[in-house]
Amino acid sequence: MNSDKKILIIEDDELMVKILKFILNKEGYQLSVIKDGLSAVEQIHSINPDMVITDLLLPYKSGLEVIRFVKENFEKIPIIVLSALGEEEHSVSEVFKLGADDFIAKPFNPNELVLRVKRLLNH
Repeated sequence: MNSDKKILIIEDDELMVKILKFILNKEGYQLSVIKDGLSAVEQIHSINPDMVITDLLLPYKSGLEVIRFVKENFEKIPIIVLSALGEEEHSVSEVFKLGADDFIAKPFNPNELVLRVKRLLNH
């Protein structure tokens, strides 16, 4: 099982957090949830996650700022961006330029999310 793998979810939408928790808990991952970008940047060191899943539109610091911070300080941590295409003026290419490892458009297929999480955590 994946119980030794920790995933930090950075998402301010309660329903999305519930969906992600349901999907990823079922797979056995340990989850931490932070609802804004600033807290995520402040707490990531103490959480020490194996992966970050983040939205782009976040309070206090954007998902792009979070990606930049994580890649500058913890470059080995894979990042999956979950975002509704079109709600963010930054293109998908910007997300990848900053170092994100994957981009999944909302709404997403739960099985696809699980496969992408496993692929990034197991290589």
